[in-house]
Amino acid sequence: MDHYTPENFNLTRSVGFAINKARNVLITEMDAALKDLDITSQQMGILMSLRDSVATTPFELSKLLGIDTGLMTRMLDKLETKGLLERSRSIEDRRVVNLKLTKAGEAVAGRLPEIAPVVLNGRLRKFTKTEFQELRRLLYKFLED
Repeated sequence: MDHYTPENFNLTRSVGFAINKARNVLITEMDAALKDLDITSQQMGILMSLRDSVATTPFELSKLLGIDTGLMTRMLDKLETKGLLERSRSIEDRRVVNLKLTKAGEAVAGRLPEIAPVVLNGRLRKFTKTEFQELRRLLYKFLED
């Protein structure tokens, strides 16, 4: 079913516009909350993914977080320069780069579950539990292929 046509499409009333604007608001608020840790919300995703062993290579992180490989490389460079992660070549396949948090990276990643929920809950404060569950369900439905 097509929800939009050339006749009824309005940029500022489109789902894409609302999702993009919501993303930008959330990133701005999350970046401000992470300022003292000297990381960004995108870097938070990398650190938490490594901490939780959801992804352990740049390729896995790129796919999981929806970040192109060039940007991922630059972000990993910054995190490595900050001493938060280290790279090592796979023994089985030298083309594969494995990522691991340093002690400092583990410390920063350990603080993130204290910070991120405050930002998210601030945005969700007007939602009932049912509305929150429905929003989550609909977002994941939107993301399905």
